[in-house]
Amino acid sequence: MFKKIIKTKALLIKLFNWEYWPTYIVYFPLSIYYLYLAAKAKSFFFFSASNPSIETGGMFFESKWKIFKLIPKEYYPTTIFISERNPIAQTLAAIDGANITYPFIAKPDRGERGWAVQKINNHDELIYYIANNRVDFLIQKFIDFPIELSVFYYRNPRIANGVVSSVTFKELLNVVGDGQTTLRSLIMQNPRALLQFDVLEKIYVTEMDIILKDGEKKVLVPYGNHCRGAMFLDYNHIIDEQLNDTFDQISKSIKGFYYGRYDIKCNSIEELKLGINFSIVELNGAGAEPAHIYQPNYSFFKAQRDIFKHYSMLCAISMENAKTGTEYLTFKSFRAMQAEQKIYKSKVNVL
Repeated sequence: MFKKIIKTKALLIKLFNWEYWPTYIVYFPLSIYYLYLAAKAKSFFFFSASNPSIETGGMFFESKWKIFKLIPKEYYPTTIFISERNPIAQTLAAIDGANITYPFIAKPDRGERGWAVQKINNHDELIYYIANNRVDFLIQKFIDFPIELSVFYYRNPRIANGVVSSVTFKELLNVVGDGQTTLRSLIMQNPRALLQFDVLEKIYVTEMDIILKDGEKKVLVPYGNHCRGAMFLDYNHIIDEQLNDTFDQISKSIKGFYYGRYDIKCNSIEELKLGINFSIVELNGAGAEPAHIYQPNYSFFKAQRDIFKHYSMLCAISMENAKTGTEYLTFKSFRAMQAEQKIYKSKVNVL
């Protein structure tokens, strides 16, 4: 009965808040426009030419490690590549050699929307992650800056300067105690947390009946991913010439990058604009979204306008790159990568 109540509440939350609708529904209006863009570019896979140095342009199944190798090291946290064939002793030696200490972040080399990303707090958690992750993965130093943002940038290759078109503030999934209510009840009272109930119940199985102190804040999921409960807020008001200049400089230092979204941690907005005290924890290409559209109560029609605008620019950038020799993905290659992706995901079994 308890589980049925949770499922019913979750269904109603998803039904009346479009930010939780399946991707295929949110992007359905784009499908007709996409066909027009594909005809214009003379390729259904035009997106693959948007970022010539990134597999599929970054639309799907691209290697995070290969992307990090394109980024100047001063811009991202210490990150190492761990082969699925590595013995545990070799992995531990690599972590030690890179001076990475607990906690740190582990993530599959290929994947999207926070899939199988874990904060590893100790040796036992690392061993569990390795045992349930039979693919190449990355280990990344945990960055403890207080602000997490997504910054969307694009630049047409024939134009000198690019544009920051979207900034999203990420509020991690959390609950605040009142000195009387159990963690289980706090989760059930929070719509975003309720949608994550099954996963949270497994993570906090021994803590569900504890009572948080009045005003005590508990972060339930330490990842800024919408599908894992983070709240996305429209921060486009901070876009100005200084922010544009900073990300223009960063983006031009990344070979073959013209379109995508930076996931950033920073100490303050002011310092980010100056290009100091920040870290790029991930860079997403053609498959990235202007994430500000997922702000609660953001108009569905405004979101469609923003999606269409970005796909229009994606097509324009891809066509310009095609003129200078970048080839579009073929149907045969697309099918092969899809099959490879399916096998890849079957090898991972972590929360």
